[in-house]
Amino acid sequence: MPVEKSTQSTSGALHSTLVVSTMTLLSRITGLLRDMALAQMVGGSAMADAFFVAFRIPNFFRRISAEGAFSSAFIPVFTEFRNRRSQQELQQFLNFTAGWLSFILLLLTAIGVGFAPQIVSILAPGFATDPVKFQLTTDALRITFPYLLFISLVAMSAGILNSCNRFAIPAITPVLLNLSLLSAVFWLIPLFPNATIGLSWGVFLAGALQFLLQLPFLYREGLLPKPRLAWKLDSKQDGRDGVLKVFRLMLPTILGSSVAQVNLLVSTFLASFLATGSVSWLYYSDRLMEFPLGVFGIAIATAILPRLSSHHSHASSEDFNGLMNWALRWAVLISLPASVALILLAKPILVTLFQYGEFTSHDVNMASASLIAFALGLLPLILVKVLAPGFYARQDTRTPMRIGVLAVVVNLVASIALVNILAHVGLALATSIAAIVNATLLYLGLRRAGVITPQKAEWVVFLLRMLIATSVMAAVLWWGTGSLEQWLQASTIQRVIQLTTWVLAGLGSFTLTALAAGIRPHHFREPVTP
Repeated sequence: MPVEKSTQSTSGALHSTLVVSTMTLLSRITGLLRDMALAQMVGGSAMADAFFVAFRIPNFFRRISAEGAFSSAFIPVFTEFRNRRSQQELQQFLNFTAGWLSFILLLLTAIGVGFAPQIVSILAPGFATDPVKFQLTTDALRITFPYLLFISLVAMSAGILNSCNRFAIPAITPVLLNLSLLSAVFWLIPLFPNATIGLSWGVFLAGALQFLLQLPFLYREGLLPKPRLAWKLDSKQDGRDGVLKVFRLMLPTILGSSVAQVNLLVSTFLASFLATGSVSWLYYSDRLMEFPLGVFGIAIATAILPRLSSHHSHASSEDFNGLMNWALRWAVLISLPASVALILLAKPILVTLFQYGEFTSHDVNMASASLIAFALGLLPLILVKVLAPGFYARQDTRTPMRIGVLAVVVNLVASIALVNILAHVGLALATSIAAIVNATLLYLGLRRAGVITPQKAEWVVFLLRMLIATSVMAAVLWWGTGSLEQWLQASTIQRVIQLTTWVLAGLGSFTLTALAAGIRPHHFREPVTP
């Protein structure tokens, strides 16, 4: 007998997106507080560069192997098992998947800890010219690498809960990372010989806490995996065939779903050869760009993948197309004004949030330049998050893989071409160029497959209205934000008040102009599924 499916949320993908967005917003706010504390404590110093590289390396492997490739392959197969297989087969599928995932992760973690110097030499070779920075990064990586084990199991747990329409807990889990690092700033750093090691232990504890948080909620759903290993994975009687299917789908997805992370690692590699502070400037600017990307782009991708998988499982192509078009409209609505606002408010945001303690006005100038370059790619980055599930839900992982490989090549070529001219800014700009290529090719692939069939006239009118509203908002922000010197001379309270004022002014001018241009709430109403 097929598994009895849990009751679907009546408000569907919009409700799920709002839940994930709200929880992600809380995560991003605590993340900003975390980065503000880091900026004051370590700024753009050698210790900061060492920590950010040591943290980025396990995060890179986590995003391509767990949150990216594994989740994209796991959720469609899990949905298929829930719809078509028995409860016993579903549980066995979870047990064997958890067993194999844990085994592979333990092996990778052991390699990462044991070969930390070699990994740093490969991924941040420029650090080799500074023995102190190199040793700091190596010591920190040995502490942070087990984060990969914990957070990858968190990703599997999140995939299970999201597929059961339980989005809140997975979305709020990253708050624990931010709180752990905030605690490390104030309580762990004084206990260790330097800030890099104290912060690294904060990362380790965050991984363990995030994993433990998932367990009671999986138990409540009756889907708590009991890890088991089995060498023969072609049996259909006990769910083992699902494990093999997940890993077969996962292999090509590693590049297809994680191009942004590969590109970021390329940037880190090349930035390690640049002036001290370059890695940190890229980190802070990327974090600000990730705010709208995480709050909305990742949120809507998380919400629509299980529903797209369900539509595909039930052969409902009209519902599939309707949900994709709905998600694309929301993506443009959020990302276009957010991108322009980040460009015009880059320096005010950085001054208000980070320009205290060790973070100097020079750091503001350097980080704002890379933030502007990153912001140019915000729209295509969010579109990639929305478009990729259109392939993964149909269990097509090869097409995004091929497109992803091309995007990585574009990023590498652009990075090498631009880094000698624009330094760290060129690396950020190359990431944006690669995102444009990636999003364009994903969209064309879905059009050719007949998965997306947009109404051209409606989209032309919508985009014209969006451009008008965004242009008015840009004019307001350009006129009102003032010079960098004015922001630097203002007190903390004055900075916060001024930034809040102009953010609200930009939002208000955009909203009023959009309404006057003819954009209405019903244009973004989720298509009703029978």
